[in-house]
Amino acid sequence: MWEDWLMVKLSAGLVMYRRAVGQVEILLVHPGGPFWAKKDIGSWSIPKGEVSSGEDPLTAAIREFEEETGVRPDGRFFFLGTIKQKAGKTIQAWAFEGDCDPKIFRSNPIPGDGKGSPKLTVRNSFH
Repeated sequence: MWEDWLMVKLSAGLVMYRRAVGQVEILLVHPGGPFWAKKDIGSWSIPKGEVSSGEDPLTAAIREFEEETGVRPDGRFFFLGTIKQKAGKTIQAWAFEGDCDPKIFRSNPIPGDGKGSPKLTVRNSFH
């Protein structure tokens, strides 16, 4: 329906950070699939996804992080804020301290891709 088009899309995501010697590193992910294969600049982001109708945004952020990385986030979550992208999408984000090896990530496949392409391709993701 046209009312759905007018509704603002809300996404929620998590920023995993870890303390390294003299610095803090954050986990960023890169979209997978053929469209993103040769795109790098501007394509790195936090694991995030759409909040379902009636769903708590933090719950959605935790779900999306696990779906996109295969890692269950755990710990204390700190609300970072809300931003609105140029295209109109609103994103809420939380941070949490954690550590993982991005080499063990497994991501859900891209829906309708037909090739089983992962939603994320992870490369050297702590920055």
